[in-house]
Amino acid sequence: MEKKWWHQSVVYQVYPRSFQDTNGDGIGDLRGIISRLDYLTYLGIDTIWLSPVYESPNDDNGYDISDYEAIMAEFGTMAEMDELIEEAKKSGIKIILDLVVNHTSDEHPWFIESRKSKDNPYRDYYIWRDPVNGDVTNSLRSIFSGPAWEFDETTGQYYLHLYSKKQPDLNWENELVRQEVYDMMNFWIDKGIGGFRMDVIDTIGKLPDQEITNNGPRLHEYLQEMNQATFGDKDLMTVGETWGATTEIAKLYSDPKRNELSMIFQFEHMTLDQQAGKDKWDLKALDVSELKQVLSKWQTALGDEGWNSLFWNNHDLPRIVSRWGNDQEYRVESAKMFAILLHMMKGTPYIYQGEELGMTNAPIQDISEAQDIETINMYHERFASGYRKEEILQSINAKGRDNARTPMQWDETAHGGFTTGTPWLSVNPNYKTINAKQAVADPSSIFHTYKRLIELRKHNEIIVWGDYELLIETPAEVFAYYRTLNEERWLIVCNLSEQTHELIIPQEATELIIANYDREVPMGEVELRPYEAFVVKIR
Repeated sequence: MEKKWWHQSVVYQVYPRSFQDTNGDGIGDLRGIISRLDYLTYLGIDTIWLSPVYESPNDDNGYDISDYEAIMAEFGTMAEMDELIEEAKKSGIKIILDLVVNHTSDEHPWFIESRKSKDNPYRDYYIWRDPVNGDVTNSLRSIFSGPAWEFDETTGQYYLHLYSKKQPDLNWENELVRQEVYDMMNFWIDKGIGGFRMDVIDTIGKLPDQEITNNGPRLHEYLQEMNQATFGDKDLMTVGETWGATTEIAKLYSDPKRNELSMIFQFEHMTLDQQAGKDKWDLKALDVSELKQVLSKWQTALGDEGWNSLFWNNHDLPRIVSRWGNDQEYRVESAKMFAILLHMMKGTPYIYQGEELGMTNAPIQDISEAQDIETINMYHERFASGYRKEEILQSINAKGRDNARTPMQWDETAHGGFTTGTPWLSVNPNYKTINAKQAVADPSSIFHTYKRLIELRKHNEIIVWGDYELLIETPAEVFAYYRTLNEERWLIVCNLSEQTHELIIPQEATELIIANYDREVPMGEVELRPYEAFVVKIR
């Protein structure tokens, strides 16, 4: 596999609404991101994935775009966007833009035209169908609850929306739509961005009449066409969000010979705490042996025909330290353990803002405290069908997307230093003890563990290119694996529980690389403390 810059990059996701506000309106902005580039440079990351900042009515926090070539006023101006790209470049940081092209906003000029009449030139930019027996076209459901078809009285037809009804799906079978998208991508490439993160990209090949939403038959044809028309001959990074991917499908996307994407996000490991056959709100406890099996499969199955994205968190997922760690008694230990477990694997690691501080979930007492459309819709749908309020809130506090979206905790001043105004979403009350100022000042903090892990990746090819092998003979809750490159071998050991466990180190350890507790180089039989993790070089 030809070596690319993104193979050894570490990406930091910025959710701009919640990162840093500079004008007191309670909403993060581009000027705020520029003001924090020094912090990100000190952490050591070299790539920012920037969640959408395009013009949007904000039905789904910017993932409903009304103008792809304009900046939402609350975030700033196009001049400030250009400045961010340039200032980041001076710091050695590339900007990866969020590309949302499965759907637009219903306030996009294309859709405003499309809904005017059946013979409008833009009609076929979206997916319209006649009623069947006076009702919706078929039984497709929206990810955000309810039917995926919305009746439009102007023309007496339904349009498709796999997400909110304010997010009509684009018709990718229309060549004009595809050309518009490629022109827009080239507009941003010409501005000097480092690539794209592609929102729900596996749905652009949908066949709604057959009720096929993911991995439609023309999906890879579209991606190869996109590659050729936009980024294919440039040194850019592209990552596709693909909820339905298997390891075999992942190779189709990310095998360099196929000229599609650099890598994908797969979510198999992130569905292990939901009941089989149900949705994410139906909770079950994590089985660590399942986590070992799934992550190990993804480490080995791609070989040289694909590339992994490594992540625990993003703007759609709850905080990992609250989800599978212990965000009270062992917050620091478990946050560091999850960092070590992930960052020692093969692939490109992603850090979601505040993860490097061990930021936690932010439970709510009532649905009135929620902002997220998916959460609110689910609450009302389940409440109407007989679920108890307490039961629904338990699911929301475990899995709701607002958990990740509370503002970044910079210091112990009001609202965590995020804003001088009223924040759009309440800051987690624990900001006085969990914040960037304290973390940077404390050499034993979670922040400095992330900083060290990023340094290790930059200077050790074994982390980037080494083979992976799961250590089988361990207690059920201990995840241990080898990385091997040429004559060098490292052993990574992680205890994913609050219990102590005994482990026998099979070979002689010669050097301690990183650990989340003070310890000597481990030899022979070792007692692992709660959430303990370490990496050793072995003979």
